[in-house]
Amino acid sequence: MKFNINNVRLGLTVGSESQFPRDPRPEIALSGRSNVGKSSLINTLLGRKSLARVSSSPGKTITINYYDVDGKLYIVDLPGYGYAKRSQGSKRSWSTLTENFFVKNPSHDALRLVIQLIDVRTGPTDDDIMMINMMIDNAIPFKVVATKCDKLSKTALATRINELQHEYFEGTDIEILPFSSVSRDGREELWRIIEAAAV
Repeated sequence: MKFNINNVRLGLTVGSESQFPRDPRPEIALSGRSNVGKSSLINTLLGRKSLARVSSSPGKTITINYYDVDGKLYIVDLPGYGYAKRSQGSKRSWSTLTENFFVKNPSHDALRLVIQLIDVRTGPTDDDIMMINMMIDNAIPFKVVATKCDKLSKTALATRINELQHEYFEGTDIEILPFSSVSRDGREELWRIIEAAAV
């Protein structure tokens, strides 16, 4: 499925279970810890500078944002997790809202793919691994994308991706896609993955 990314807007902001849309259009969700570069990836992917706000305070957003792509697709930005300074009440809100997205969402069948973001330098956190295991256990299709790849030289990046692949995903069919919001490396490949998933 092809999309006109010149026709993109913030469609919905969801703060509670009752606000989930009842919409059959395909959904591609983005998951990752706070400060992993999710907003920057969305802006790069959708060709915008500030459609998704890049917060100076990691972990601030606890809503789910639905970006309407050409009236045919939702890119769903799940709240970032793992930020230590967030209050316990906020952490519970994030946990409940994100869990409900997966288990109580009336449009659950519309979810085609979760893009799981990890920082290429630090690798998957315990929270990332927990999310990945949850998706494996529930047969939710996902793709691991390593962000901030411009922070490493090409040689160092290739070595690092191999290290992460070997350490965390050896013996699986999970492959890591390198991505940079600065150089836009990985953007076209990620769009191909999204277009293939959103059929």
